[in-house]
Amino acid sequence: MPDVTSRSAHAQAILGPELCERLSETKVLLVGAGGIGCELLKNIVLTGFGHITLLDLDTIDLSNLNRQFLFKKKDIKHSKAMVAAQTAGAFNPNINIHPIHANIKEAQFDIEWFSGFDIVLNALDNLDARRHVNKMCMAAGVPLVESGTAGYLGQVQPLLKDRTECFDCVPKPTPTTFPVCTIRSTPSQPIHCIVWAKSYLLPQLFGEDEDGTDELDEAEKQGENAEEIAALRKEALAYKAVRSALRSAQTTEDVAQRVFTKVFHSDILNLLSMSDMWRARAAPTPLDFAAIQEGRFFIQRPSNSNLSVTTGSAQIIHFQPANGHANGKTPSASSSSSLSNGVSGLRDQRALSLHDTLELFVSSTNRLAERLRKGEDTISFDKDDDDTLDFVTAAANLRSAAYYIDRKTRWEIKEMAGNIIPAIATTNAIISGLIVLQAVHLLRKSYAQLRNVHVQFKPTNPLSTSTMCPPNPQCGVCRDTYTKVLCDPARVTLSELVDGVLGGDKREVSVYEDKRVLSDPDWDDNLERTLESLNVGRVALSILPPNHPSDGPAYILPSPLPSPPRLEKQPSTPPPASSRKRSAPDDEIVEIANGASSILDIASPNKRRRLEEDGLLMLSSKDDKIEDDVIVID
Repeated sequence: MPDVTSRSAHAQAILGPELCERLSETKVLLVGAGGIGCELLKNIVLTGFGHITLLDLDTIDLSNLNRQFLFKKKDIKHSKAMVAAQTAGAFNPNINIHPIHANIKEAQFDIEWFSGFDIVLNALDNLDARRHVNKMCMAAGVPLVESGTAGYLGQVQPLLKDRTECFDCVPKPTPTTFPVCTIRSTPSQPIHCIVWAKSYLLPQLFGEDEDGTDELDEAEKQGENAEEIAALRKEALAYKAVRSALRSAQTTEDVAQRVFTKVFHSDILNLLSMSDMWRARAAPTPLDFAAIQEGRFFIQRPSNSNLSVTTGSAQIIHFQPANGHANGKTPSASSSSSLSNGVSGLRDQRALSLHDTLELFVSSTNRLAERLRKGEDTISFDKDDDDTLDFVTAAANLRSAAYYIDRKTRWEIKEMAGNIIPAIATTNAIISGLIVLQAVHLLRKSYAQLRNVHVQFKPTNPLSTSTMCPPNPQCGVCRDTYTKVLCDPARVTLSELVDGVLGGDKREVSVYEDKRVLSDPDWDDNLERTLESLNVGRVALSILPPNHPSDGPAYILPSPLPSPPRLEKQPSTPPPASSRKRSAPDDEIVEIANGASSILDIASPNKRRRLEEDGLLMLSSKDDKIEDDVIVID
């Protein structure tokens, strides 16, 4: 019976002395020190996990302090990993915490590094990093516990190669995206204006010097309106002069007014010159800087609008919320001034008049320009950066006014631009406890006890569990065959590596480094190049040991060689799905009639796939039939 005064008495009583002894030697990697990470670090420290590596790239913000209890106000702008390790280390002096302030996707954290841990615990908040950790754990054969929360909802998922499905076995929904021309030319919703201000205007003025040609090239390939694309290319070139003015210490003119005139007057006039764009939608109104400042600017929406009212001496558009009053109040001549004085609601939650919005735009633009002149190379959006948030708020609302779209408060824009899902400390605490329970099952090898656990917003059934599903046979992560090849990247060519791994098995293969294609059956230009010349990163390589003789072989193959399964070719290829894209008025339509005189003979499935992505249907032989008489390619 353990000593009741012992620090680990409760853990020993629950887990047993044998497991507690093992925990003291367990090496655990905790990725993330945010909402879940802080709670989870506290739990594993008090449970007695002996060797903890804590990794996080982020620094502490003021908004973290309401739920990430390991941090205090004095810690703002410091590394989360460093501060969390220092705070939690005092809870149990018998454990070791090794904090790392870095990105988990860096090359130094390779498969060999992951293999040094007994278990990995994920407390991440973005999909890309989660998929990376999942892939590395599958390759290293290390058990992983995945987790996440969204408000009152949460999930814990234990993952183990060959026994359970991995994080990528079930496709994840892709983030919502918007067509380029909708964002940059024809917005119709507040979110369109917010995305434009955050992801286009702010980077264009204060970010890296990019002309956006790649984005426009891609939009052109997708068939978006060619006339709009041409106008946007011209617009991108005009931004260079404005960027220079923002960074020049010798500029004497009002730079904010110059930016305003370029973005909300000249660019809108350019769009209005393309009359075809406005046949089926309301044309925007160019904004006038001086008129708004003097309170005499009037926005007249086309005849289908009945939402124009007068506020003070300036006539602007108000949009009716559910209570039937503009901006949630009865319009009055004093409403704008009372809001400006901050007597009606919190600063972030009050609606701004058009005049107030202009003042906020000028103020935030000047503040950001001053930061550039003081030495900042680029400025990117951060929901906790008042300057960038003020700029996005003002720019989005000015654009909304020009396009007759309902404007949003600073608080609403912060939520939408920052992709904020309210974080609840209680949910994080519940999920963190469940993570430890699943981690204990994995360490005990009690695989029959593993469960997917969901925290639900159902008072009668707040927790639900489901048994683990087997791996998806078609998964491109956990069903892959992983092996380790020691090599000298300066001497080994790509073809030598491929031939060595496959042995005498001659087959068509494609070679990738993450998402980058290195070789394909239809593209073998890189086969005779060395791995070093291809800039293959260390994540994909294992270097020869230091004592390897200089005249020895350039690579050491594993024994036995891996035997990756062959992928069966599909007997037939279904026709491409019809496009859901709304065609522009001047989109070209290409028709291919049945019984074309020339049939392409293409054996490679990779080339066939690429052609299908371009909208071409490949026939296996001249006798193949097409059900429809005509295939229309959008």
